[in-house]
Amino acid sequence: MDIFGIPLPAMLSQLLLGLVNGSFYAILSLGLAIIFGLLNVINFAHGALYMMGAFLAWMGMAYLGLNYWIMLILAPILIGLFGIVIEKTMLRWLYKLDHIYGLLLTFGITLMLEGIFRSVYGVSGQPYAVPESLSGAFDLGFMMLPKYRGWVVVASISVCLVTWYLIEKTKLGAYLRAGTENPKLVEAFGINVPLIVTCTYGFGVALAALAGVLAAPVIQVSPLMGSNLIIVVFAVVVIGGMGSILGSIITGLAIGIIEGLARVFYPELSATVVFIVMAIVLLLRPAGLFGKEK
Repeated sequence: MDIFGIPLPAMLSQLLLGLVNGSFYAILSLGLAIIFGLLNVINFAHGALYMMGAFLAWMGMAYLGLNYWIMLILAPILIGLFGIVIEKTMLRWLYKLDHIYGLLLTFGITLMLEGIFRSVYGVSGQPYAVPESLSGAFDLGFMMLPKYRGWVVVASISVCLVTWYLIEKTKLGAYLRAGTENPKLVEAFGINVPLIVTCTYGFGVALAALAGVLAAPVIQVSPLMGSNLIIVVFAVVVIGGMGSILGSIITGLAIGIIEGLARVFYPELSATVVFIVMAIVLLLRPAGLFGKEK
């Protein structure tokens, strides 16, 4: 069966591969949306922290013999703690200033981190093996889907949905939102707002590190892997609505699928389709699909 002259199996296979890319977009844009929505900081260092998560997974295996599953837990914790140090020593002093100051600071952190890793490991990239338990592929009839890519989709969507639930539907999430909107009132109830803000930033960058570990077996671990992705992820956040948790998740998955379709119908468009979608959305709805109009 063909659709617009394209065999159905080819189209379905590209949609599935697009969903894998969309999973990375979703989890990365979710971390960005949390940091901007709750802290009002444009975190340009997100891509570098994603890269560091992947490199920590690789170093854990290469130097310490730690397997993928250990690093899937350990790397986000370590990068989250690193993010807390950044927040307490640098970002904390910029919250009341214009957004541009936070963006410039985090951009500088990105250049520094990428420079350090590039000077040590070069730019060629390091291979990271798929864990043995996830090797092989599922036979879907129309394509062979690698088990690891299926795991990436399931894990990413699960993490995104749990995070959305915690922020939007629990008392802890209510404290987070209230603490950023009216910190003095929340502190009057005995809640440590600065601690909540610090932990929020740490959690946001931990999500970036988690995405880095998930990506390590799919793409080569390279100092530039974050900078190659972060512009697309920022576009995803803008399309979904700056600070919208649900918008980032849905838009990230949707953009991955749209890119997959573009590769089928017009491959030359696949690299720029996200920016075309962003331009159209901003013309029709400047706050983004799920953003709140001011």
